[in-house]
Amino acid sequence: MAFEFSSPAFGNGEPIPPVYSCKGRDVSPALTWTEPPAGTQSFALIMDDPDAPMGTWVHWVIFNIPTSARGLPEGVPTDPELGDGSRQGITSARTNGYHGPCPPSGVHRYFFKLYALDTTLSLPTSAGKQDLLQAMEGHILANLEWMGTFAH
Repeated sequence: MAFEFSSPAFGNGEPIPPVYSCKGRDVSPALTWTEPPAGTQSFALIMDDPDAPMGTWVHWVIFNIPTSARGLPEGVPTDPELGDGSRQGITSARTNGYHGPCPPSGVHRYFFKLYALDTTLSLPTSAGKQDLLQAMEGHILANLEWMGTFAH
C-alpha cells in the first residue's frame, strides 16, 4: 500500500476554506495520511508559501509527531509542545504553531509537506524550517505534499 497524504478540508490544488486563514478562525486544517514506510519513527510537517513577496513564508513547522499518528486534527493548539510529544517550531511570523494563509494580494499556493523519518529529532521549539530541514537530512524515508490555494 502506498504512503498517501491528504486533507478532508480541501482538495489538492483547490482553495483553502477561509476558516483556516486570517479571514476566519486561523485554525489548522485536518490532515490525514496512510500507513508510513517500515522503520518510520516520527513525522514532521512544514507548511509554506513560495509566492510571498519577500520570499518563501513559513506558516507551520511541526515535528516529532508520533509514528502512531495517521493525521493531525483540525485546530491543533499552537503550544510549542503538545501532549503527544509533538513539537512546533518557529514560523515566519515568529510564533510557534500554525499561522494560516493571509496573502497581501493575489492567489498564493500553500504547500503542506509531510516527512516520514527514521528517528525522532532533538530540536528545540525555537527551531525554524531550515533547522528542521538540516536535522532531517539522511533521515527521510518518504515525503509527500498537499497544496492548497488562497486569495486575499
